[in-house]
Amino acid sequence: MENIDWKSLPFGYYPTDYNVRCYGRNGQWGELEISSSEYISIHMAATALHYGQEAFEGLKAFRGVDGKVRLFRWEENAKRMRASADGIMMQEVPDELFFTAVEKVIRLNARFIPPYGTGASLYIRPLLFGSGAQVGVKPAKEYMFVVFVGPVGPYFREGFNPVSVELVRDYDRAAPLGTGHIKVGGNYAASLRPADRAHNDGFSSVLFLDAKEKKYIDEAGPANFFGIRDKTYITPQSKTVLPSITNKSIETLAVELGLKVERRPVPVEELARFEEAGACGTAAIIAPIGKIVDRAMKTEYNYGTTSGEYSTKIYKLLKSIQEGEVEDKYGWTTVIEGI
Repeated sequence: MENIDWKSLPFGYYPTDYNVRCYGRNGQWGELEISSSEYISIHMAATALHYGQEAFEGLKAFRGVDGKVRLFRWEENAKRMRASADGIMMQEVPDELFFTAVEKVIRLNARFIPPYGTGASLYIRPLLFGSGAQVGVKPAKEYMFVVFVGPVGPYFREGFNPVSVELVRDYDRAAPLGTGHIKVGGNYAASLRPADRAHNDGFSSVLFLDAKEKKYIDEAGPANFFGIRDKTYITPQSKTVLPSITNKSIETLAVELGLKVERRPVPVEELARFEEAGACGTAAIIAPIGKIVDRAMKTEYNYGTTSGEYSTKIYKLLKSIQEGEVEDKYGWTTVIEGI
């Protein structure tokens, strides 16, 4: 195997040996196929290309302190993918097929699982899309389910260090009654231009407000937002916010660490009262936020140049569970035996 510098891996695409694929027609799924090709042959009239019938997931496998490989909360990813499929009228992937595909692709690419202690993990990307041809605006009759993997480092180049975020008011990520609550590509396409502008302005990510009133915090780019004050973990509740599996896990751990948890609308003015702030998701796990700058209002909110006390405790505890350093008393991890 090529000599991989595990500790210097970025979060990006890394070619591995195999991926797995499956076709769905008339409510039935065919057999899983193993492929070494990085390409897909797709009909030019496929609904994924024309009408956005596409959803994806992201989850990770970790090499633990005991050498075992652990998959983190895959059932929640399978559940969320089914919700996404339902939301845009795609054929749903059963949990059993989802897990079989994920387990198979991990085993096939076991040599790419980063060693324990490197800060890297194996990122797993399940993808579901309409492969059937339609010219009228209607759901496809055929679907394709693909899972590929690759070793990744931290999502933000800063790692677990505070990042700066630009709050924007002139772009919306998702409509109030649209697709913000499911993991479909259109939400991310809508975020690309403001995110690129934020990067050009010197920020790591972008923070959106609600599309209807511009009064409440929405998503933090590709992640959920949270704030901590008065020993309370606060995160937005909204139909446009994606239900993050990482955030759901953090809420549980926050209670374990003695915090209260509030999931509710978060007015933008509340940013001034937080002691800590952060973004959380599968890719970043937790990215502490050091500074938020409101681009239009020129208001700046500062949370320090080092990671906050509770953000650090939560991050370390979550990582310890994922890597087998502490007991997984919540049953979140699944050991993939024999690799």
